[in-house]
Amino acid sequence: MKTEQLFHRDVTSCTDRDSLEHAATLLWRYDIGCLPVTGDDGRLVGMITDRDIAIAAFLQGAPLRGIVVGSVMSRELVTCRPDDDIHAVISRMLARQVRRLPVIDGDGRILGIISLNDLARGATSGQLPTVDIAGILVAISAPRPISTAA
Repeated sequence: MKTEQLFHRDVTSCTDRDSLEHAATLLWRYDIGCLPVTGDDGRLVGMITDRDIAIAAFLQGAPLRGIVVGSVMSRELVTCRPDDDIHAVISRMLARQVRRLPVIDGDGRILGIISLNDLARGATSGQLPTVDIAGILVAISAPRPISTAA
């Protein structure tokens, strides 16, 4: 099975110059947990989550309108392509313990997102084995080792 059979194509994004207030508003409005972040050329440059915004607000002690997405977003991207085998995508999700992967085209532009929810829907419809989804959820959600390095 290919990623294109499961991924969510209706994607909301923001730019690296937007404020965290704008990003948080989009997350709330569309009831989503992350946003792909694009640069001036429309290519994917990062991802930002509701958790990133909350921690930035706490640590920086500044209003969300005064913090730009580019200063908080994750730049270390794990992506996939529509024609990637779904098991390869699942392996990437497991290796990086991420719940969502941006799906990009050959130019690095965002086409959609594949999430644990998409995998669960695939299992519910019989496209993926149900037992795989439970194992994936457990592995991705496992606590990461806490680093003592400061």
